[in-house]
Amino acid sequence: MTKNSHSVDQDTFEKLSRLYIIALSTIALSVVVSQLLIRKHLNSQESDSTVINVAGRQRMLSQKLTKEIVSLTKEENSNNREILTHKIRETLSLWQVSHNALQNGSKVLGLPGNNSTLISQMFDTLNISFNTINVNANAIINALESQPNLSFKSIENHINKVKENENDFLLMMDKIVNQYDSEADEKVAWLRNLEVFLMTLTLSILLGEFIFIFWPTAKTVKNTLSELLKAEKKAKKMAFEADELSIAMEKSIKELRALNHAMDQSLLFARTTQSGDIVHMGKKFSQLFNYTNLSNTDSFPEVLSVNKTEQSIIENIIIENRKTGWQGEVKASKNKEKPIWLEMTVIPFNSNQERSELLIIASDITSRKAAQIEIEHLTKQRFEEKMSQQKIISSKIIENQEKEQNRIAKDVHDGIGQMLTGLKYNLESIDSSDITKTAAKVEHLKELTTNIIKGVRTATFNLTPPELSDYGIVPALNKLTLELGRLTSKEILFINKTDFKQRLDSLTEINIYRIVQEAINNAIKYAESSHIIVSLSHSSEILSIVIDDDGKGFDPSKIKNIKNSDGGMGMTFMRERITYINGRLFLNSEIDNGTRITLNIPLTR
Repeated sequence: MTKNSHSVDQDTFEKLSRLYIIALSTIALSVVVSQLLIRKHLNSQESDSTVINVAGRQRMLSQKLTKEIVSLTKEENSNNREILTHKIRETLSLWQVSHNALQNGSKVLGLPGNNSTLISQMFDTLNISFNTINVNANAIINALESQPNLSFKSIENHINKVKENENDFLLMMDKIVNQYDSEADEKVAWLRNLEVFLMTLTLSILLGEFIFIFWPTAKTVKNTLSELLKAEKKAKKMAFEADELSIAMEKSIKELRALNHAMDQSLLFARTTQSGDIVHMGKKFSQLFNYTNLSNTDSFPEVLSVNKTEQSIIENIIIENRKTGWQGEVKASKNKEKPIWLEMTVIPFNSNQERSELLIIASDITSRKAAQIEIEHLTKQRFEEKMSQQKIISSKIIENQEKEQNRIAKDVHDGIGQMLTGLKYNLESIDSSDITKTAAKVEHLKELTTNIIKGVRTATFNLTPPELSDYGIVPALNKLTLELGRLTSKEILFINKTDFKQRLDSLTEINIYRIVQEAINNAIKYAESSHIIVSLSHSSEILSIVIDDDGKGFDPSKIKNIKNSDGGMGMTFMRERITYINGRLFLNSEIDNGTRITLNIPLTR
């Protein structure tokens, strides 16, 4: 488009913008003014219902006051008189407050006090009857409060005054209530007329905007669309002509695309002959390898490295892949400094002179390569540490197994062996001719035999409880807690919260049993616990076992390091066992606050 037509379009756009702003501003202003007027009128009507209710209540209160005063004349009991006098004073007080609030306003009662002139005149007339009733009612109350047994004849005149003025008060109050209601209706009617006026005004504004703004705008848009269609036809003709020109430029565009692709992939790029001589080297490549020769006769491998072996590798890559291309990692060195690692791509292409060249694109991956080498080093170091740690664990396992075997041998030799030896000597010392001593020795032999059986059962229980293989983990844990509680005099309880009865495979059950056994023994030996609770629960996928004790607790961080065999092997064995059955172990402990060990074992493996 020409500069003149662009200016016309800009002027048209600015004119339409101004018209739309005026139209929308006018609508917004009319809406705001309408809302302000309606809100103001509604605020003035908020208290109308309250005023009418209070005014109507005044009639009821005057009747109630008169009725209570008349009831007082018929009451002979002094206590009842006192109660009625108190009620009359309360009624009179409310009646007085409401009467004054209707005339002067009250925030407590929600009365504005802005009466019309007519209502104010009515209140002036009403005040005559009100004052008469008020004065006489107060006189009656004061007289009875000073002399509860006072004869009603002395206050008969005041009672008659109240009754005589009640009717006048009611009639005038009815007129006031009706006037309040009439004025409220007038306000509603005025608001209705205001709404009709505002609606008419808004519709008029919308009609005017349609005639003077929107309709002309629609015509302008229609003309603009017609011009755009003409411009589209012209643009299609120009596009066809441009296609013919693009065929001639296609070869140059291919070369530019290849170069642009190379630059997009990496800022390190260069062009060489198929023998490896530099045709062009990019700025970043030149800066990285301090290349300043402008004759472009240097060999690319010699620029990248001063090391003959590395030069030979790069030269072989170029020669062997100059037809097919190549991609991989290359090690380069400049001035015998630390090596530079490049991720390099060799792309064969034809230049404008129809000669074959190589486009070399590279990325500096030295940092990544250093990190990779460091990771490999750390992985090897970690593997060696893991193997060292595993050797320590294996030696401890063998050591504990040896201790366990020694303990079993000691138990058998010192306990069961000695008792069997004693049994043998007692049997040999029996004299069948001495019936009395024989009977005593037989009783002793029975007791000794019972102890031997008990010792055998204890040793067997410590090895592998029969309940574990016969009935499963739940009966075995129940028997474990009962036996250890009996042997140690500790309160050790087992709770099966979810009534778990499922059998697991034998290796899983024996590992769970040994972990729980180790946890309870630790609580007994080291935590000095008096109460230990083993609770079991399960879901469809997880079996959870929690061992709680009230012992002295410890700092869990102190048992994590086992590299130097500095303790904590019991916990290490527990973790090894739980890992073997694909479970998880959680340890929570605080000094003087006990310990909790939680085992989570998957039920579906």
